[in-house]
Amino acid sequence: MSHDDEGQATLDEAVADAGLAAWEFDDARSWLEEALQRPMEPLAAEVWVTDPRLEYVLLVKHRVRGWVPPGGKVEPGEGPRAAAARELFEETSLQAELLDQPAAVAVRSYRADWSPTLGLSYAAIVGRDVPLRGEQGQQAAWFRLDAEWDSVFPDDRGRIRAHVNRLAAGRAAGVTE
Repeated sequence: MSHDDEGQATLDEAVADAGLAAWEFDDARSWLEEALQRPMEPLAAEVWVTDPRLEYVLLVKHRVRGWVPPGGKVEPGEGPRAAAARELFEETSLQAELLDQPAAVAVRSYRADWSPTLGLSYAAIVGRDVPLRGEQGQQAAWFRLDAEWDSVFPDDRGRIRAHVNRLAAGRAAGVTE
């Protein structure tokens, strides 16, 4: 990603949201500081969608990665939050309001032949009664948070569960997102 005006705005938003994220994994903030010194690989954005009772998570079946949160590449000139909402809609047909605080920031490689890149995870709460329409060949489904699901990113299960537990604790304390 070049550091032109459009790209710089995207990077500025990514840096801001990385700083606000509830969780940091893979020393992502330090990685980002170093990555900003050179042209950077595409950013990634995803949405951790849970139901209002905080018992389920919405995942999509990726042909290679298995069951993963809806998400993808941040397009040129697009902010990571907008990319997350767009990917959520494209992959599930859901238009959901993302919670104000980003859920997490992490560094990962989405393919063996790709360099690691920054991924921002946002969160949304959506009723499970809303109809889902996955992309062609990519099913969307709700999974109980205490269930196992097949994914090339097995750490996601614990990360998403921890974030949902944080939301539940905030709810119990009367804190709203």
